[in-house]
Amino acid sequence: MKKILVISPHPDDEIIGCGATLSKYKNSKSINWVIITKMSQKKGFSKKKINQREKEINKIVQMLKIKKTIKLDFDTGYLNKGNLDKLIKNLSSVLKEIKPDTIFCPFINDAHSDHFFVTHALNSISKVFRHPYIKNVLMYETLSETNMNLVKKRFKPNYYIDVTKHINSKISLTKIYKSEFNKHPFPRSKKTIKALAELRGSESGYDYAEAFQLLFHRN
Repeated sequence: MKKILVISPHPDDEIIGCGATLSKYKNSKSINWVIITKMSQKKGFSKKKINQREKEINKIVQMLKIKKTIKLDFDTGYLNKGNLDKLIKNLSSVLKEIKPDTIFCPFINDAHSDHFFVTHALNSISKVFRHPYIKNVLMYETLSETNMNLVKKRFKPNYYIDVTKHINSKISLTKIYKSEFNKHPFPRSKKTIKALAELRGSESGYDYAEAFQLLFHRN
């Protein structure tokens, strides 16, 4: 794992899903970030909220030492079959530009449809004969989306990363997205993030871990 591409349907997914892992590798790996959707005034977001989100993104870039950030600017909540071809084309261009060996993407059966279409698009373009530099593709779990999927196949982790020394960094990163987190029992909270990491640690022999579903691996 040398060059990472983390794919976020929305800013904050990258931190909820693998923020501690990114903190762990920020000084030793090249981390690149593609943000699929944006807030826009025509979809009901205020200018103040949009500006605040840009500030949050910039803080994440600084704190995780992101090498390159790419914004695809689809409207949040509006990924669908109608714009799937464009999403596939744009993601394919990102892969060719970054040439990552490791990709982190959302769980394909998350409750949010944006998550589904992102990983569905990635699945159609990540063939090894087209992108021979790809060595690992891992789906992350997103609190309030992965664990609240009631009707589809459940997340089955098969790859764990020890984040014992970086769980507090993840908590600090969540504070950047203040509007997306709240106090327990809200599904995205400091308590639930630590509880999930502790559970995944108990499954893998660490104090704290982040878990992933490994879709593809080759040496």
